[in-house]
Amino acid sequence: MKQKGLTCLFFLFGLFTLNAQMNKIDFVEYDLANGLHVILHQDNSTPIVAVSIMYHVGSKNENPDRTGFAHFFEHLLFEGSENIERGQFDKYINGAGGSNNAYTSQDKTFYYELLPSNQLELGLWLESERLLHAKVDQKGVETQREVVKEERRQRYENQPYGTILPESMARAFTKHPYRWVPIGSMEHLNAAQEIDYINFYKDFYVPNNAVLSIAGDLDIEATKKMVDKYFSTIPKGTKPIYRPDIVDAPIKGEVKDTVFDNIQLPAVVQTYRLPAQGTPDFYAVSMLAQLLSQGQSSRLYRALVDEQQKAVFAGSFPLPAEDPGVNIIYSVANMGVDANDLSEAVDAEIAKVQNELISDKEFQKLRNQVENDFVTSNATVYGIAESLANYHLFYKDANLINTEIDRYLAVTKQDIQRVAKEYFKKDSRVNLFYLPKQAQP
Repeated sequence: MKQKGLTCLFFLFGLFTLNAQMNKIDFVEYDLANGLHVILHQDNSTPIVAVSIMYHVGSKNENPDRTGFAHFFEHLLFEGSENIERGQFDKYINGAGGSNNAYTSQDKTFYYELLPSNQLELGLWLESERLLHAKVDQKGVETQREVVKEERRQRYENQPYGTILPESMARAFTKHPYRWVPIGSMEHLNAAQEIDYINFYKDFYVPNNAVLSIAGDLDIEATKKMVDKYFSTIPKGTKPIYRPDIVDAPIKGEVKDTVFDNIQLPAVVQTYRLPAQGTPDFYAVSMLAQLLSQGQSSRLYRALVDEQQKAVFAGSFPLPAEDPGVNIIYSVANMGVDANDLSEAVDAEIAKVQNELISDKEFQKLRNQVENDFVTSNATVYGIAESLANYHLFYKDANLINTEIDRYLAVTKQDIQRVAKEYFKKDSRVNLFYLPKQAQP
């Protein structure tokens, strides 16, 4: 992910437009003849616009012998294009008083620009160049390969507990491409030829594999004309988009392992398989994870950190995924606490949810947290643009930006207890102990 700062206080003020209540978000959507889906949301309250494009390609779509390509392209496509000199992409944005960024997940790649609204056309031109004329050549590949290597070192290899996600996913899945994380393999990137990168770009960076989502201070009809000007002539992709249909067998028996890391305090990491995002049980599991770990008053933090003082930190989070994914519970032991003791303490808190319904008071607090998080996620023009794109890409229903909260609020206390029993079972999980390297036999 590229890190960008906002360029002026005016822009910072305009970015945040939090509403005190959930107001209906209006939008228009349509398809261009080349398959590009376009979503427009007009909000003239501040002179800011978010231009975003989400591609339905992530690490899940990669060749197992060429992992890391989706994330690599997130970097490579800032190199420039046939009409943008190398290294000038960011200068256009900064010169206009804006900022830009991108990220890659297992299922998608997302690019965006935040701009003063009188620079909307600039954002459209830049994204059309990225889609049609990106520089995919050896010079850019070599430059960004070093950038990605450094990112891997900083985020995974040299950071304490940095390998939790790759180590957990590699054990939770044996066949599905979720078994590797988006950063991928440096060996695969080093072994790839220029034609491999060109083919990946041609296969996945096509208008019929993307959603263009624009939100903010715009005029709908004028924006439609600009979108048509910059995107309608881009050719539609002709090859089928690769979508893996691999299904991993359930985990049978607890997978226990030890990772020796450059750390001082042991950690316990428990990984459970989850249903795909958008399914009824996913909403219940998401609320369960929030019950366990959101804030210092959550169950895991209160029990393990405050009361028992067995951990210095504890958390739980589901990874929303297009295919069935995972929930990871992690805790870092307090000084002198054995990893086995910490694991048993975590299990005891899960058992409480499995065996006892949560109280009405705690359930209402949980519902309030979920509702607040939902409102906050759509409180900026960036958040609205991202949500609209995400809901269309994975659910084919952009209006979930207004209604998905109802799916969360439909979850009952009994649902939370049921999914705790169904999905958080000891005999179908990965249980990793992270220990200091000096403890290695």
